[in-house]
Amino acid sequence: MVYFPLVPERTALVNVDMQNCFVHGSPFSAPDGLAVQDRINRVAAACRAAGIVVVHTSHVLRPDGSNIGVLGEIAPIVKKGIINKGSESAALHQGLLIDPRDILLEKPRFGAFHGTDLELILRSRGIDTIIVTGIAANVCCETTAREAVVRDFRVFFLSDGIATFDMGDVSAAELKRATCATLGFLFAQLLTVDEMIRKISAASRTSAALHAS
Repeated sequence: MVYFPLVPERTALVNVDMQNCFVHGSPFSAPDGLAVQDRINRVAAACRAAGIVVVHTSHVLRPDGSNIGVLGEIAPIVKKGIINKGSESAALHQGLLIDPRDILLEKPRFGAFHGTDLELILRSRGIDTIIVTGIAANVCCETTAREAVVRDFRVFFLSDGIATFDMGDVSAAELKRATCATLGFLFAQLLTVDEMIRKISAASRTSAALHAS
């Protein structure tokens, strides 16, 4: 298992797609979406306290759906406008705690780097490490983690800070397990939310001591 150091000022939390349609009440919703959202709120609070940038992404298409592309053929429900900008289903869930300092990022595809200025935002702040949370674990979260690694960002992937839904005859639990196994082997350091919070706290104490000396 890989071990990455954590330097708060060089780290960002990339919280993926905690939107109404993924958190609760739609065919794309994760069964444990609300519970995961509570854990994400906890780790986001720890990040802000440590000076770690918090980014919330939203997977949205143009209001008229004109940039849907082949996604409309793959997922018919998307063609009906479930993630069109301005729709209630595409909005961030009201239970997600957002601070005025947080960055809101809209993305047109699964990964948070594709078709966005996320890399520019991170590089301009000297950030070389990201923490990934959100929904869906094996789709947008995993894609974002893989995109980050090929751009030479270090990735922390939070095993209980992500969620997904059943796909065909494969359960959400099985999908999460496979995603974490793959990412933990080649792409990221796997931690729980509590482990991540402890790591952030320890790094903050170290940073404070260095600045005080």
